[in-house]
Amino acid sequence: MSADVIVVGVGADGWSGLAAAAQAELSRARIVYGSIRQLRLLPGEVRADRVVWRSPMSAHLAELARSIDPDSTNPDSINPDSTAAGAPIHVLASGDPMFHGVGASLVRAFGAERVRVIPHPSSASLAAARLGWDLARTRVVSLVTAPVETLLGHLTGGARTLVLSRDAATPADVADLLTAAGFGASSMTVLSDLGARTERVDSGHAATWTGTPSPLNIVAVDCVGPAHSRAPGLDDDEFTNDGQLTKRPIRALTVSALRPADGQTLWDIGAGAGSIGIEWLRLAQTGRAVAFEADPARTSHIVDNARRHGVADRLELRGAAPDALTDAPRPDTVFVGGGLSADLLERAWAALPTGGRIVANAVTLQTERLISDAADRWGGDLMRVSVERAAPLGRSTAWRPALPIVQWTAVRTDDEGMR
Repeated sequence: MSADVIVVGVGADGWSGLAAAAQAELSRARIVYGSIRQLRLLPGEVRADRVVWRSPMSAHLAELARSIDPDSTNPDSINPDSTAAGAPIHVLASGDPMFHGVGASLVRAFGAERVRVIPHPSSASLAAARLGWDLARTRVVSLVTAPVETLLGHLTGGARTLVLSRDAATPADVADLLTAAGFGASSMTVLSDLGARTERVDSGHAATWTGTPSPLNIVAVDCVGPAHSRAPGLDDDEFTNDGQLTKRPIRALTVSALRPADGQTLWDIGAGAGSIGIEWLRLAQTGRAVAFEADPARTSHIVDNARRHGVADRLELRGAAPDALTDAPRPDTVFVGGGLSADLLERAWAALPTGGRIVANAVTLQTERLISDAADRWGGDLMRVSVERAAPLGRSTAWRPALPIVQWTAVRTDDEGMR
């Protein structure tokens, strides 16, 4: 298989741990890209020019893509170190290049047909082998670029999680987070330099963690703590808010109507405390959400709530709709919870692709009329929901009704959506 870019996975054991095919590939290389640590693993007999990734790496990758693109017409974009008279460019990656690695970035940049990958066992595979854990039943969370709070969305009693670390400080950050979240009794095993002669294993508990791992480590967490369900309808007090919050029963109903699915993008318009988008992201674990909110204080609440529930790295904040809808990532699903207007509904509907779904909640007579008109125009279902709660009435208890909501749900069935 010929390719413009050949990605070779390498472990902490370096050259000696590579298969013969990987060694042969690197031995014929003209140019090899990698981090300083990776390039130092190559022996002297590899005669290739060695290029260290510059920061930010994404910009360097984009430059490399332009340099080998035959359609490129901008000579200023070409890095002379990136070309080798038509020879393929070789890239070193840690472990399995397609598992939270640079291989996936290179495929996005060049296309799969121009990239060949020679994998090595991933750090997760090596850790599972050392621990005797069933990798298929183990969650893997990367904190290489994501904030440590991302782990919060995966914690539940009895779960096993492997955490890909950013550096030597990550295990201590994980221990602090576990302890603060009520999982201090969880066992932690930190495996450093897996596969190398310097491999080391440190074990302990989150609440008393004192390990000093190397910068190249992976954290194994055996969770001991409360059970956390992913079912929609978290308690209201799990969201910081100023009262602008879709309450638990209606929120559960609304998230269910939105039908979260992996790989999709949600628009949460009039986000308030962000509860709908956050609960949607907890269920669509490879999805992304864009929250539109005009009020700065509420925007701050959205940020706090997203961090608290471990989804901040997948939530984008924008200003007030409808103006902020311009140039936003195209949605697969739209929720309208605030700021309803005829123009807003028109633009939200136009943004949906065929098969896209919209859900809107109305409380006032004016907004009810808007979504009733929308249903007449575009179809879908209308539902009126009323919830009552038992509450004190003098020395007795009586039902206290909340304001009813009218919910419109529709799926776009034509092909006239935004292109």
